[in-house]
This record gives sequence, C-alpha cells and structure tokens, in this order.
Amino acid sequence: MASIVGIDLGTTFSALAVLNTIGKPEIIPNCDGERLTPSAIFFDEENSDVIRVGIEAINSRHLNAQRSVRWIKRQMGQADYLKEIDGKEWTAVELSGLILKKLKQDCSAEHGKIRDAVISVPAHFDEIRRKATMAAGASIGLNVIGIVNEPVAAALYYATTHEISGKVLVYDLGGGTFDVTIMNVQRHQMDIICSQGDHALGGVDFDGKVLEILEQMYNDKLDAELISCDEDRAKYEDEAEDIKKTLSRRRVAKKMLYGSAGSTRVEVTRRMFEDAISSLLARMDILVEVALEEAGLKPDEIDKVLLVGGSTRIPAIKKRLKKMFSSEPEIAVNVDECVALGAALHAGLTAMQENPDAVPAGIASGLKDIHLVDVCNHSYGTICAPVDKRTGRRVVENRIILKKNTPLPCEASQVFYTVSEGQSAVEVTVTQGEDTTPEYVNKIATNRLELPSDREAECPIKVTYSYDVNQRMHCSFEDIESERLLEVDLCLNRKGEFSQGDGGQGCDEMDSFEVQ
Repeated sequence: MASIVGIDLGTTFSALAVLNTIGKPEIIPNCDGERLTPSAIFFDEENSDVIRVGIEAINSRHLNAQRSVRWIKRQMGQADYLKEIDGKEWTAVELSGLILKKLKQDCSAEHGKIRDAVISVPAHFDEIRRKATMAAGASIGLNVIGIVNEPVAAALYYATTHEISGKVLVYDLGGGTFDVTIMNVQRHQMDIICSQGDHALGGVDFDGKVLEILEQMYNDKLDAELISCDEDRAKYEDEAEDIKKTLSRRRVAKKMLYGSAGSTRVEVTRRMFEDAISSLLARMDILVEVALEEAGLKPDEIDKVLLVGGSTRIPAIKKRLKKMFSSEPEIAVNVDECVALGAALHAGLTAMQENPDAVPAGIASGLKDIHLVDVCNHSYGTICAPVDKRTGRRVVENRIILKKNTPLPCEASQVFYTVSEGQSAVEVTVTQGEDTTPEYVNKIATNRLELPSDREAECPIKVTYSYDVNQRMHCSFEDIESERLLEVDLCLNRKGEFSQGDGGQGCDEMDSFEVQ
C-alpha cells in the first residue's frame, strides 16, 4: 500500500510524517533536507507555471511581495478571500493545496506513491475551516481519510513515547492559532475532555507587536516612516520574527533599521516585548480558565501541562503557566514536529479502522495498544420555531442536537413539527455554536426538504446528526409520515461555500502547476 502519512499544515511551517515498518512515525525532510517547510508561496515572475513553496518563497517575497503568500491558514474558510496572480484568482483552499503538494511530492520522491492522509487542524477550527482543509488535500489528489485536532495529535505522540497517566492540559501555541485541550491519559488510552482556542491568535500576532515597536522607534529617532512599500513590510516582518526568537534566548535584540530617512541602530528588550504582547497573553490565560471551568477542574487537579508549538518558547508563557499551575510546564516532545508525528499515528489508526487488511502487519502491531476517544469541539443544531408556553407565540431559536464535548463517534436525533396547514416545504439549517439565539451561531448549511401537499400542521420531521471519529459530519432530515428523506454531507465548493457533495472534493487537481 502507499505510505501512511500525517500532515501538519501550519500557519508558518508545515511538516509531513510517515509510519515506518513497525508503526513508529518519522518526519520526512523536504528536498532541501529540512524537516520543516515554511508555509510560504511565491509565483515565479519569469515562468507563470512555476510556483515556489518553502524557503525560496520566503526569500523571494522581499523582491516582489505582491506575488507572495504567507499565513494562508488564517484565510481558510473565508469564501471572499481571493489572491489574483497573472489573471487567475486563487482561493485559500487552492493556495493551501500548493503547500500540501510540495510536501506530497517531496515525500513521494523517497517513499513512493502517497494517497491517503490525515491532516491536522486547530482544535477550535469551525466546520467550514475543517472542510476547507480537507478540500485543500483533495485539490492535489490526496484522499483525506480524516482530520485530527492539533493538540490531540501532539498528545497522541506524547503518550506513545512517555509513561504518563492523569489529567493532561495541552497548551498549543503555533504561528497563527492557539488551542488548549484537556484530556485524561492512562498510558495509551486517551480520552479528550474539552478544548478551547482562538484560530486568530499566535506567533504572527507577536511578530506584529514587534513590528509596531520597530516602526515607533524609527519614527521617534528620525521622524520618518520605516515602511514605505510592501517589500519593506515583508522584510521587516521577517526581522520582527527574528527578534521575537532572539528574545526567547536573550534579554536584548539589536538591529539596524534602514528607512526613508537613513539608518539607525535600535535595541528591543525582552521587557518591551512582554509589555507589547501582554494583552495577547491575557487572552490566552482566559481561554485556559474557560477550558478548566468547562472540564470542571481546578489548576491543581491538572497533573501535567504539555507545551506544543514553536511560540511556546517565549519565556513569559512558561512563567505564566508555572504561576497558574504551580509547576513547570513540560517540553517532552519536539514542539515543532509532534503534531505531524501524532497525525501519522492517527492516520495509521484510521486506516486500521477503515481497512485493517490493507495495513501491513508491522504497522498494525505497533498501533494495536493505542486507543483514542476524541470529542465534538462545537455544538451543532438547527433553527426551529416552537410555541412559547408562556406567551403562546412561536419563537425562533437555535436548538442544539449534538452537544459540544460529546465523545466520538456520536449520533443524536430530535423531532420537530411543521408550522402551518398545507406546508409544502421546510427550510432546514445546520448551525454550529453554543447559543440558543440564531444571531449568535454560525449557519453552516441551508437546504430545502420538499413535503407532500394538503396536510395538517404539526407533522413530525426527524432530524439526525452524526459525527464520526475522523471529523466527518452527516445530517439527515426525514418527513416521518411520507418517509421523504434529505441527506446532507457537508463539503465545500470551489468558492468555499457549503454544498451537498462528496466530502470536499470541490477543487480541480492542480497538476498543471509545477511546485518547487
């Protein structure tokens, strides 16, 4: 069979891991020999059919920022995002597919054909972003057999390489997203309790704060603007990232700034940096507290705090966690690679569930003792209009069908009723969110169920939602009397909009473009 792979599609860096012959995950270096590939894209100026991905794209963006793309993960699920290059409009799904294509072809050169894959996503990604990630894999010919939450993948690798039992809090701070997941671990048995997070909070935001410091210092010294064009901004975004990393090792970072009024030497201290990011750190503290409350736990009931993601190297983060939990957070695995390694393990487990006979005996033996129980990271419901018992009037509300933190796989049904006599159709809406007020939840799909004519009101409609272990959702709406059934598998079309279909295969494969 083709190699079993797990992919960490990151905001700033991406990585791919395979399972070796005894079921152990291994990172596959790219064609440059690097274990991590920058999630950056540059469209070649000389040959429009050539697209550079990785370190070459990072270096090229300083020459022509308009032909470069970084941090595309933050645009996943945004249907209105388009990047126009040479007359072609690229969606976030297609651009992410280019990064995946680079990982796939570099791995294939060494390990042969790759088709099946599990791709990681932030735990707090909503359904649209999850399906967009699957669509990105489909766009380059991958069969995405599942997706896995990043902190779950990291903990999966952690639990298979260390002796651990008890309540574990995974603090996952990457380049663009933040997640906190609490789980109960008993050696190779992992039960997820809950997750919280923010898909727009990560290392990129810390870089932005450093860039603001640099701009202010240049302006204070020379009374001029540091940045005058997109290429300047690209250059100093990279300088800001370098300063952030330096301040994780030293208390002072020194730089020469070159702007319209000449050059000047500046020093950025760790204290300046920590003051600048204090509001971001406070947001993360709040999300940790919310997760603990949701899990019904106090800080002293957490046995271990596991750090994941490159941004957890910032000293202020470790200091705040030590104060909150009265113990040092643990860096027991490579914070940059553990998600891809765990995703490969998850891919192996998924392959064994779906087609055990196709999994080589050595891999199956290496995975046989691993057990993972994940949960729904959001609640899913539908819009209805029940009669208010107090007023006798109908009130439009969001009714939750699948509750957040329900163990996977899961299925739940509720019965609703038609509103009026002779009603010939009912509009059915799939929602995501925790609120009963429709304005405060995401409406992720709307369909129409046709009904027989000339019937009385209050005819029953059964709504069933199911969510499998590989984060795939299925919805059915059944008119019980006529047995008419509308089934909805949520997927995205090319525009990034939900439609009925085959699970996100909405993009054409991009074989016509050479990725280097």
